[in-house]
Amino acid sequence: MPLTFLLIGGNSGIGLATARQIRSQGDSLVAAARNPGPLAELGIPVQPFDATSPSPLDLPPVLDGLVYFPGSITLKPFHRLTHADFLHDLQVNLLGAVSAIQSALPALRAAPSPSIILFSSVAAAQGLPFHASIAAAKGAVEGLALSLAAELAPKIRVNVIAPSLTDTPLAGTLLNSDSKREASAKRHPLQQVGNPDDVAALVAFLLSDAARFITGQVLRPDGGLSSVRTF
Repeated sequence: MPLTFLLIGGNSGIGLATARQIRSQGDSLVAAARNPGPLAELGIPVQPFDATSPSPLDLPPVLDGLVYFPGSITLKPFHRLTHADFLHDLQVNLLGAVSAIQSALPALRAAPSPSIILFSSVAAAQGLPFHASIAAAKGAVEGLALSLAAELAPKIRVNVIAPSLTDTPLAGTLLNSDSKREASAKRHPLQQVGNPDDVAALVAFLLSDAARFITGQVLRPDGGLSSVRTF
C-alpha cells in the first residue's frame, strides 16, 4: 500500500530530487511551499507555506513522514552579522520546522511507523569561518531533533541529515565557476561536492522501514569533511 509523505519546501535541489525519488517508488506526496513551482508540475498538491511566517497546514488524516527542506546560507564575518540575520536564520531553519511538525503531529501519530527528517549542515559540527549565524541555527535544529526523538519515541522516529556543500540552487553562488567548484571539491577528503540525488536517496532510506531502528541520529553526507583528515 502506498505511503503518504509531507514535504515542506522542496521545489529545487535536494527537495526536488527527493520528490522524484519518492514518486518513483510509487508513494504519495503532499507539499507545502512558498510557491507551487516544480512540485506542482509533478502533480503534487502544494499548499502555501512561508517559513518566516508559518501558518497551520491543511493535511490528510494520516502521514507516514515529514521532511523539512527550507534552509539558508548566510555567510558573513561575525562583526557584520546583524540581529536580524540571526533571527532570519533561526526562523527559516528552526521555527518554521517547529510550526510544520506541530501541524503534522496528529497525522503522523495516526501512521503505523512515521518518520521526521530535518536538515542541518556540516557547519554545525565543523567550525567554519563566516558561518556563525547558520551554524547556530542548524545547531538548534540538531538539538530540537534529539529532544523530539526522545519525546516522540517509540512511535515517531526523528533524524537529521547534515550535508556539506551540495550542488543545489541554494549553493549556486559558491559553485558558479570552475575554479570555485574545484576549490570546494578539494576541501573534502572525497574530493567532490555533494550530489542532490545521493542525499535524496538517504532521505528515502530514513523514511522507509529499512531505517526502523534508527532515531535521534545526525547523518553526515559531507564527503568526510566533519570527521576525516587526509594530511
